[in-house]
Amino acid sequence: MPGSRALAAASDPGSGSGVRRRTWAELLAGRARRQKPGPEHGPQVLAAAVQLLRRHVNLSQLLLEVEGPAPAEPPRSRGTDGWMDRGSPGALVGSALRDQASRLGVPVAVLSSHTVASSFVQICEAHAGPSRVLLDPEQRKKLSSLLEITGHLLTHSMFSRLTFCQELWKVQDSLLLEAVWQLQIQNIVSLQELLESHSDMQAVVAWLFRNLRCLCEQTEDTCQHVDTTRAMLSDFVQMFVLRGFQKISGPRRNVEAEQMPQIAVAVLQRMLLYVLEALAAGVQEESSAYKAVRCWFSGFSGHTFRSIISTDSPKRFSRHTLTQILTHQPVLKVSDAVQMQRDWSFARAHPLLTGLYRRLFVLLSPEELLGHLQEVLETHEVNWQHVLSCVSTMVICFPGAQRLVTDWVTCLLARAFESFDLDCMVTVFLVVRQAALEGPSVFPSYADWFQASFGSSRGHHCGSKKALVFLFKFLSDLVPFEAPRYLQVHILHPPLVPSKYRSLLTDYISLAKTRLADLKVSVENMGLYEDLSTARDATEPHSQASQDVEKALQVFEHTGKIPLAVMEASIFRRPYYVCHFLPALLTPQVIPSAPDSRAAFIESLKRADKIPSSLYSAYRQACSAAGEKKPTNAALGMEVEAEPGCAEGSLGLLTAALQELRTAMTDPAQYDVLSARIAVVSERLHSALGLSEDDGSSKVSKIQLSALAPKLEQREQQVVDLLLTSFCQNLMAASSFAPPDRQGSWAARFVTTTCGRSLLPAVLTRLCQLLRHQGPSLSASHVLGLAALAVHLGESRSVLPEVHMGPPVPARGLSIPEFFSSLLTCRSKESSLFCLKFCTATISYALCKFSPQSCDAWYSCLSPGLIKKFQFIVLRLFSEARYPLSVEDTASLPWRPLCLPSADWQRAALCLWRQSAFQELLKEKEFHLTYRDWVQLELETHPEVDSLSDIERRDFHQWAIREHFVPMPSAAGGCDGDLETACTVLANVLMDFCQSSRSCDYSENSDLVLGGYMGNRDIFSRLQEMAADLEQGPVVPPGRAPSRGHFLFRIFRSRLQALAGGWDMASRLQRQQELLMYKRILLGLPPSVLVGHPRAEQAATPDCAEFFHLVNSELRNLGSHGGALTHDVTVHFFRGLLQACSRSRDPALTANQILTTCQTECPLVLTSALLWWLRLEPELLCRWRCFQSPLPRELQRLRDAWQFASSLLSPDTESPDTVSPTSGPAWVSAAALHFAIQQAGKGSLRRGLERLCCPTEELLVVLFFFSLMGLLSTYLTPHAGSCLTALDICAEILGCLEKRKVPWLPLFRLTETDAGLGHLLLLLAPDQHVRLLPVAFYSLLSYFDEDALIQDDAFLHIAVDMYLKLLCLFVAGETAVLSTLASRTQELQGQGCPVGLITKARLFLLQSIPRCSRKSFSNMAELLATHGDCDPEVSAALLSRQRAMQDTDLSHEPCFF
Repeated sequence: MPGSRALAAASDPGSGSGVRRRTWAELLAGRARRQKPGPEHGPQVLAAAVQLLRRHVNLSQLLLEVEGPAPAEPPRSRGTDGWMDRGSPGALVGSALRDQASRLGVPVAVLSSHTVASSFVQICEAHAGPSRVLLDPEQRKKLSSLLEITGHLLTHSMFSRLTFCQELWKVQDSLLLEAVWQLQIQNIVSLQELLESHSDMQAVVAWLFRNLRCLCEQTEDTCQHVDTTRAMLSDFVQMFVLRGFQKISGPRRNVEAEQMPQIAVAVLQRMLLYVLEALAAGVQEESSAYKAVRCWFSGFSGHTFRSIISTDSPKRFSRHTLTQILTHQPVLKVSDAVQMQRDWSFARAHPLLTGLYRRLFVLLSPEELLGHLQEVLETHEVNWQHVLSCVSTMVICFPGAQRLVTDWVTCLLARAFESFDLDCMVTVFLVVRQAALEGPSVFPSYADWFQASFGSSRGHHCGSKKALVFLFKFLSDLVPFEAPRYLQVHILHPPLVPSKYRSLLTDYISLAKTRLADLKVSVENMGLYEDLSTARDATEPHSQASQDVEKALQVFEHTGKIPLAVMEASIFRRPYYVCHFLPALLTPQVIPSAPDSRAAFIESLKRADKIPSSLYSAYRQACSAAGEKKPTNAALGMEVEAEPGCAEGSLGLLTAALQELRTAMTDPAQYDVLSARIAVVSERLHSALGLSEDDGSSKVSKIQLSALAPKLEQREQQVVDLLLTSFCQNLMAASSFAPPDRQGSWAARFVTTTCGRSLLPAVLTRLCQLLRHQGPSLSASHVLGLAALAVHLGESRSVLPEVHMGPPVPARGLSIPEFFSSLLTCRSKESSLFCLKFCTATISYALCKFSPQSCDAWYSCLSPGLIKKFQFIVLRLFSEARYPLSVEDTASLPWRPLCLPSADWQRAALCLWRQSAFQELLKEKEFHLTYRDWVQLELETHPEVDSLSDIERRDFHQWAIREHFVPMPSAAGGCDGDLETACTVLANVLMDFCQSSRSCDYSENSDLVLGGYMGNRDIFSRLQEMAADLEQGPVVPPGRAPSRGHFLFRIFRSRLQALAGGWDMASRLQRQQELLMYKRILLGLPPSVLVGHPRAEQAATPDCAEFFHLVNSELRNLGSHGGALTHDVTVHFFRGLLQACSRSRDPALTANQILTTCQTECPLVLTSALLWWLRLEPELLCRWRCFQSPLPRELQRLRDAWQFASSLLSPDTESPDTVSPTSGPAWVSAAALHFAIQQAGKGSLRRGLERLCCPTEELLVVLFFFSLMGLLSTYLTPHAGSCLTALDICAEILGCLEKRKVPWLPLFRLTETDAGLGHLLLLLAPDQHVRLLPVAFYSLLSYFDEDALIQDDAFLHIAVDMYLKLLCLFVAGETAVLSTLASRTQELQGQGCPVGLITKARLFLLQSIPRCSRKSFSNMAELLATHGDCDPEVSAALLSRQRAMQDTDLSHEPCFF
């Protein structure tokens, strides 16, 4: 072959000569001696030198010595070789190759290909080492130059790819993989062309497999070239997938076209087998094989498949690879899978295998993946370990996998019972159990599925006897291999079986119990909260009992009731309950002074008779002994010491799992593994908390929290803090790469997985601690993280229980978004700023996370309360937000700036305020900040720690009320321009606030407003200002008629009507509290509110009807004075009266008209003036002097009445012997005398009564009535005076009445239909005093003149009526005050006791009945018909005496003559 020899000679010109080669200097020296220089000598020498170089150049060395192309220069003039630039390396090499090829007679392309291949191999062999696939820097530099020149040759058609490839394959063992890859990168030869040029396909596959494996093993050790190795791996994988799984059809389908797909598939197959064998061998994390597998899997990334994802090749590759994995070495039997599948859960499976699954799943939809899995199971023998670990990974990684797997399993189950297919049953049970191992957050528990599938008549097994036999035969075959938990599920939740086939079930249960007995597991000793959905080993009964006690205590703390599981165990599983649960619960301890949850739980069980008396007694004795000395049980001490170590270990594992999740979050390339990391966190979380039950076993309908003092166990707080810290860090890391809407679903998955029902109470308690009590101290990252957490918890509000919080939060159930809103307060500058931060972060995150098209997501995760608080603070703090936004004044969402270290929260809040999406959100009615909402939030602000100064706050109030809310339409939450409406709303909210527990300040140093309620005092000032404006004349919008009466009394009426009626203690206290609040508000407003005053030009009498109605219906029952109002209300009324007089033309006439009206419509005002006359008179006289007229007649009558009473009781010996009552109503003089007696005492009473000249019967009767009211007041309020003193006063007046033969019994049968004096007395007495008149009646029993009373025909009827009413009062508990008073007061021992009083009254009646005349029994039957059954003996005595008297009348014979 002359051509080959020529090429070889060209490569080494001197290789065939045996003569010694002379040096260049020797040759020149010889020629210099023989030639003489001449004019033509220079060109000749140059031409000769060039010719010599062309004949003797070594092309291979020349290619290696050339440095590469020089920088670009201006083009030069062309000479004889005009087709290339003479100055470039390519030109020099090309010229040399052309000359050499011409001299040798071979094509220049062939020569250049041989030469480049030789140089290429020399570069690869330099610094050669075993298993090297990467170039060193020097090799990389030389290869780059070589390929640059080769590219130049290729451009000018001086290079043959095929020849070059063939030359390389001759020395394939010397080739480096990176050098081969560089050929494709530099566009010299593609990898596909290079690989297809080899004649032996198996040799190519072996070479590729060997080099790829070495590349993967060396990647971990060459950190400086990691980008190069990743790029190489990505290109190779991309080529293999694209060429190996492309769909070839038509005329291109031939042997040559199929060679590359075969190579690609073969290489991928060998790499996969290498990986699976390494995993089966239990590859260690630090080994080279582990690193190689991990590196190879990293090639299956989104970056690799991004450019070819439009083709079907990635999907076909994924299906093919999954098939190979699922069918690799199918040696495990079904029995092996049943026994071992718990070790194949996601958390326990090899992370490399689950990582491969995840990368393959990305290429398929959940439906495609499940369909392929089903196809493989139906058509192949499978490796159950790989199949079940694939199922676990699928339910973890695909949020919607639960529905798909459930539907698939349902279809398989139906098919199994249709054709009695055992393979389908095996698949169903294995798949369900495997999915249930991943926890209830991704799949229902096995117990729930089994009960749902076979626990009702709708199950497939109920179709026929054959179906039942098929099911129990299958379950029986599983028994020898079953884990105890599954057997317990089948026993405790057995399939529903018709009674005639009951033997099938009993046979299976007997078999299962026998198996459990062999395993030394007892169904009776199974724990209350054991997780029957997992296949973990059964715990010892005493160990499980301790866990059950802790869980039962948690449920009891949250619900306040004995858990249902405990109640059921006490009945149906009594051996475990008595022998294990109760001993674990009744562990001796020092009983705390304030019962803790354990003590309260034990007492609840005792009251429910769920603790045997002997066991409880032993427990109490042991607790008493524990209080005297410390326990010395060494075993107990060992257990206590052993627990922290275990705790630290489980917490350490949880911390490590969270750190791995954090690492994945900081690397966007690992986002596809986040679901897997979260699943591991969930598994470690349950271990750290010691939870073995699923959420379904501990479902609660509500969560009970204490807002004032939220408490957590140390263990729970540590775990929750780890989770919250991790979530905040992960959110910040994710936000540094992408906005919330591009972060995927990791946050929602994290919240759903880690904040399930079992941990939710602890999470919410910790959030209450952080947000409500430590909010201002939280950092910006914490605020952002917790805000995002709030959004995702709100997103799941439909499946989470309600939260019930103690004061000061409303006791009603709160949804999760409402719960977060309730934790935010605006009381101080610090809390308002924190509220602003949290609201800004929460709203910004929600608006960024969910698109405007998904408004329902906004409504579910954002509570109206939070939106309103944000509006409130922004309007309060930023004056620029109080004005309408212009169209141009819009901004982007501020989430990104909030994630920066120097976040400007105020600027971010304003930015959010101007954001168009937020403004659109505010157009929804439920998010409107109404006037009522504003007043309520403003009331919660404490002025002394407010961010606004007093002046700024007043300016803000004026703007908010006058300019913003009053003009605002009512549909938007305003007042429609009506100032009275504004006053009405403000007053209502103020009273609601005072009544709510939120206004209570539980600190020791509290500034109290409105009777013990904390709030913004300035709001009440605004009410006073607006009420004063209304006094000048009502501001009524056009078209609306002015309202009648004062708005405040309308509010009082409506609120009182809404209160519950009744005389029980709770209703009375609630009404009393409401009235006290009304009174304080009235006293804070101008006195003219009580006395409607006419204008100066009007002659009408001021209208006091509304105030009189309030006094007669409500204020009459408020206070302890029994016949008078309190001093402050009385003074306020008379000040209003004086103001009304000052605006009238005739002040005296106005005063007389008002006070005359009081005599008939509201006499309590006049009696109140008499009670407080000594304090009221100076102010009245002083202010009346301004009118320069005598005191009005009615005021003078009050003054005279008080002087009459004072002089009557005066101890002055020089006073007249007789005193006559003043003119005017006698009851006014009686009231003055009564109050004077109370102040003077009983000593002067008798002398005063004797000095009373010509008293009217009305005066004495009314005086006796007032004394009765005074006596009852001392019973009801012991501090009002001595009961015996009041009793003596009553007796003295009673004696005077009897002496003067004045009838007084009608006082004890007053009714609302009475007219005249009776009606007036009812207006003077509180309702409770009127109801207690029977107590006063029989308290005076010993002072009665029985003979005189019996002669009165009305006495018996009144006495029986008082007795029956006394019994009703006793039954209703209204006489309990007498028992309390008698127990406290020595002087009433035996006197005030209601039982003693009833006994005396009963004896008096029984003795008096026979002495009464026949007329006394008239209408007795009607009286006994109402309450006669209260005392049958008295009723029988009355009826018997009545019949006897009737019989006596009939027995008299008529006298005709």
